[in-house]
Amino acid sequence: MQQLPLGVRLHDRAVFASFLPARNAEALAHARAAAAGRAGLTWLAGPPGAGKTHLLQAVCAAAPAARRCGYVPLRELSALGVEVLEGLPQLECLALDDVDAVAGRSEWERALFTLVREFAERGGTLLLAAGVPPARCPWVLPDLGSRCAAADVLHLHALNESEQQVALRLRARLRGLELSGHTARWLQRRFPRDMRTLYQLLDTLDEAALTAQRRLTIPFIRTVLARRMPR
Repeated sequence: MQQLPLGVRLHDRAVFASFLPARNAEALAHARAAAAGRAGLTWLAGPPGAGKTHLLQAVCAAAPAARRCGYVPLRELSALGVEVLEGLPQLECLALDDVDAVAGRSEWERALFTLVREFAERGGTLLLAAGVPPARCPWVLPDLGSRCAAADVLHLHALNESEQQVALRLRARLRGLELSGHTARWLQRRFPRDMRTLYQLLDTLDEAALTAQRRLTIPFIRTVLARRMPR
C-alpha cells in the first residue's frame, strides 16, 4: 500500500480483523472485495461511529503492497482546498471520507465529478463515505449526484449496547488484553456510548496496562482514567 503525501496516516487498529460485522456484514464483505481489487464506485453511509472510517482505512491497509492506494479525510483536509485531490486519479484504489463535508460547494463538486469519472474510465476502485446516502446530499452539480446515486450504496448501522461490548472485547483481545463483559458494561455506563469514544478509552487503557503490566480491572481503570481523563 502506498500512502499519500498529505500528512495523513492510517490508524494501526483499523483493520478488517478488528471490525465487528454485526449488522454490517454486507459492507464488510464489499470492503474486503474492494481491497482485493474489485473495481467500481462504492458509497458507505451511516451515522458517526458506525465504522465508515474503519472500513475505508482497512481497505487501504489490506490492499496488496504493489497496489497504489490512498485514504483522504475530506472534513479534515477541506480547508486546504480542492488541490488535495490533484494526482489522486493515478491511484488504483482511493477512499474518500466525509464526502458530505464538501457536498454543496461547487468547486469541490466539479473536482469530485472529474475524479469519479476518471476512476470509472480507468476501472479503478473508488470508495466514498458520508453520514447520508447520495440521494440526501445537497448536490449543486446534478451529474455528480447521479453518478454517486448509481454507486453500490451500503448503509452501516451503529452498534447497539451488546454489540459494543463484543466489539470492545474483540479489540482488546487483538491487543493481548482481557476485557471482561462486566468491565465493558462499566465503561459504557460512564462514558458516551459511541465506538469512537470507547475505542479511544481502550487506547488509553492499553498503553497504561502495558506500562504497569496490569490487567484491566475496574479499580485499575478507575485509577488510570482519574489520572489521565478527569471527569
